[in-house]
Amino acid sequence: MNRPSHPPRAVSTRRAYILRGAYYFFFIFGIFALSYAGFVVANSRSYQALEMKKFQQPISLSEPHILGEGDVIGEIQVPRLGIDAVVVQGDSPANLRRAVGHLSKSALPGERGNVALAGHRDTLFRPLRNIRLNDEIQFKTRERSFEYRVESIEVVAPTDIRVLESSTGHDLTLFTCFPFFLWDRRRSVSLYVLVKLTKLVPLHAGLK
Repeated sequence: MNRPSHPPRAVSTRRAYILRGAYYFFFIFGIFALSYAGFVVANSRSYQALEMKKFQQPISLSEPHILGEGDVIGEIQVPRLGIDAVVVQGDSPANLRRAVGHLSKSALPGERGNVALAGHRDTLFRPLRNIRLNDEIQFKTRERSFEYRVESIEVVAPTDIRVLESSTGHDLTLFTCFPFFLWDRRRSVSLYVLVKLTKLVPLHAGLK
């Protein structure tokens, strides 16, 4: 017994409904994605401007202060790449959406060891795609300005954390996800930039 077949017009109409539904779905999804991306960028810029202004205001250095999650530590600059960003304590997703994050288990600026800073490849650390050996990097706190020079650049697996290990010198490591371009993200690895301290400049009298 032959089953009744659907008329060609009915099949064509059903296909048109499916295609139209898919079109509207991806159209709405695209608008939502662009709106969210715009919100993240605007929120980051607003936060950076506000915290940078507060960071540059003079405060009493005699008052003891224990760093808490999200507290501003300083400002990082890579002049050749145009990077100028606030650095906060902690690398939580909330912190990294609007600032560069300091890994709380790594050394603090001025301490002997490895200062580790993380940033998103799509926002504040995106210019690192053009980082070069011997580039100058500055890390400013309220007390001192630390000047570094890029010594090595490595692309490693996310599980390879040896470059974040403590050291006996005064080192700084910047890291972000890699690669930077959307069409080349079939594999997700990490980019590490290791820099060495070349100069320390006290910003206030009496500091060494």
